[in-house]
Amino acid sequence: MMIKRNRTKLSLVAGVVCATLLTLSAPAAHAGPAEADHAATLKALKTFQASAGPGAAVHAGGPGGSWTLSAGTGTINTDRPIRSDEHFRIGSQTKTFTAAVVLQLVDEGRVSLDAPIADFLPGVVSGNGYDGTRITVRHLLQHTGGLAPFAPQVVIDQPPSNPDGTYDLAVLVRKGLSHAPVSAPGAAFAYSNTNYLVLGMLIEKVTGRPVHENVTRRVIEPLGLGRTVFPAPGDRALPAPAVNGYHGLRVGGFFLWTPALSYDPSLFSSAGAMISTLEDLTAFYRALIAGKVVSAAGLAEMRKLREVGPGVAFGLGIGRKELSCGVMAWGHDGGVPGYMSQTLVTEDGRHASVVTNALFQVGMPAEQLHALLDTALCEDAARRP
Repeated sequence: MMIKRNRTKLSLVAGVVCATLLTLSAPAAHAGPAEADHAATLKALKTFQASAGPGAAVHAGGPGGSWTLSAGTGTINTDRPIRSDEHFRIGSQTKTFTAAVVLQLVDEGRVSLDAPIADFLPGVVSGNGYDGTRITVRHLLQHTGGLAPFAPQVVIDQPPSNPDGTYDLAVLVRKGLSHAPVSAPGAAFAYSNTNYLVLGMLIEKVTGRPVHENVTRRVIEPLGLGRTVFPAPGDRALPAPAVNGYHGLRVGGFFLWTPALSYDPSLFSSAGAMISTLEDLTAFYRALIAGKVVSAAGLAEMRKLREVGPGVAFGLGIGRKELSCGVMAWGHDGGVPGYMSQTLVTEDGRHASVVTNALFQVGMPAEQLHALLDTALCEDAARRP
């Protein structure tokens, strides 16, 4: 994935599900006009899907138009290709939407990037070695405030829920801050969901509205993203049409898929609750990079980078990756039970978004995902006159 971090996770909750054991065979690729025109990307997609979930798809293109390729299936025991307009849970790609709302509040003069978070949420980021008077809004957006990694879906990390099964942002934050700091504020990059849960609280405090309403009214609706949803707490539905998500593992020539268990989206909230499609995700990131979501000054702040790995840097809610064709691409990845995805766009209008319908506990095919995105974006450039 774009952001290097520990992805080892436990199951959400023990449960009884139906398992399907299948013999591994060459993944089915679904014919269409794009298949012959994008042979290199199709090959990379097959390689990715052979190490990923039951199915995988890439939606890509440039200023001249978009195309979609699919391999495997969106529903086990069927031959149903994943389509570019089908809903899935986007996980941490939610963070870019949350960051965009924070930058809009900066544009409006209601938030300052370099103000301590304690100015807005006094006493929230405190105790256990944390000092909210030294951790700024910018630190939270860029994962440089020293907040420890926090995976709320892991059994030992799950916070207490409300009687109706929903989760409060403040409770999530307190659970995240129960982990001791990993560095002094500003000293190092450390990816943590807690940063964006605190930012969700910030948005709610400044606007007086729930974070899901802010993202909907400020980003989703103005951009006309008709198949993108930030579900309210308690709304567990995945709108139709949908990609079915699975847990799974691969051992030699066999793989095991079990349906991903249902969970309340408020477990991830402003760090990872959203639902979208491949088409809508590329539309969002293209609009963001084109300056249609935040001001030019806000976008410049988002693109102030910190190197986090070879060829990879992270700004404020968005990462930058250098492609093999020498172009810089911008985007984010996401992983929640049932789904692994990533979207990248370039300033000249190229775009690629990938999803597979499983999130492995171990052995996720990150390198194959990188290769697929790189091929889709660079192949499109190579085809131009």
